[in-house]
Amino acid sequence: MTSWRTTALADRHRALGSTLGDWNGLGTPWTYSTNLADEHEAIRTKAGLMDVSGLKKMHLVGPHAEALINQATTRNVSKLYPGKSVYACMLNEAGKFIDDCVIYRISPNAFMVVHGAGQGHEILTRGAVGRNVAVLFDDDLHDLSLQGPLAVNFLEKHVPGVRQMPYFHHMHTTLFGAPIMLSRTGYTGERGYEIFCKGADAPKIWDGIVAEGKDMGIIPCSFTTLDWLRVESSLLFYPYDNSDMYPMDGEPIGDTLWELGLDFTVSPGKTEFRGANEHFRLQGKERFKIFGVEMQKFEAAQAGDGLWDGDKKVGFVTCAMVSRLTKRSMAIARMDPAYAVPGRALELRGAAMTSAATTSSLPFDDPQKIKRTAKD
Repeated sequence: MTSWRTTALADRHRALGSTLGDWNGLGTPWTYSTNLADEHEAIRTKAGLMDVSGLKKMHLVGPHAEALINQATTRNVSKLYPGKSVYACMLNEAGKFIDDCVIYRISPNAFMVVHGAGQGHEILTRGAVGRNVAVLFDDDLHDLSLQGPLAVNFLEKHVPGVRQMPYFHHMHTTLFGAPIMLSRTGYTGERGYEIFCKGADAPKIWDGIVAEGKDMGIIPCSFTTLDWLRVESSLLFYPYDNSDMYPMDGEPIGDTLWELGLDFTVSPGKTEFRGANEHFRLQGKERFKIFGVEMQKFEAAQAGDGLWDGDKKVGFVTCAMVSRLTKRSMAIARMDPAYAVPGRALELRGAAMTSAATTSSLPFDDPQKIKRTAKD
């Protein structure tokens, strides 16, 4: 393993059976000795606790922080007020996706940007040169994600007002006596919260949630559980759904927001950001579309399995799962735009499985996104 970052919860993860594989430079609990189906069901029906500290956290502070983020991302962060956050994308000069992130406004001249394994750190650091802004990569800040319908029931015993906090908002408070920033965000499609805390406080908070939440059915969940949840909830994971992982024949690496279905992250009326000219020029020139496919067999497809219409290959799977809860076999796929409509009959052909398949709109679960945005 080539990890150069360390989670303060490494001993907890090993005790649960993880060997801590690398993700984004951090030893990450990809699996535990428990059943992934049990972890998936806990988050869908009760709640689960995950260590997602492998996400990179950057603080941008100074009078030019807002301008830097506005130039580097697709969102107009001038509209954010302290306590509000937003999901955004970053493009290169060719108008192609290179990272996504959540932007938190902490105060008038202070932001936090949380991103995954793309180029966000490099873009923001390079853009800060010559500007009145300080950029700090914060690897002490840990991110514990408590996700599921009972997450708010657990937290409201400790955090006054948490039930009233809207989706994509955050507050500074305490949990088990430790200072935290609590954010109503997540990567599961469920109502959930991220707990940002100091590394020294992470074990105490983790242990407190696991012990107190046991009677509610709250359990630790591994990183791979996110793959199951994100398929159902149509949440893309860079680079695993991108041409960086699956290059297109004769095409350079890079996908447009139109192809990925992420064009909604461009704030209305915003026309000036890195890659904007190419982004708008490439509208209507999609080479593929991200779309859903459901298999007739109750088996999991594999990444790379092809989707065929007779003798014509029209797409392939990037991430798949089977749900014990709904008895469905589902997948996210990169698909010929002509086939990215619901109800098309196809055949999935893979090394481990052949099955009749049907195209499906995304997300499979909670298409109106009622759960994650609930106001009660």
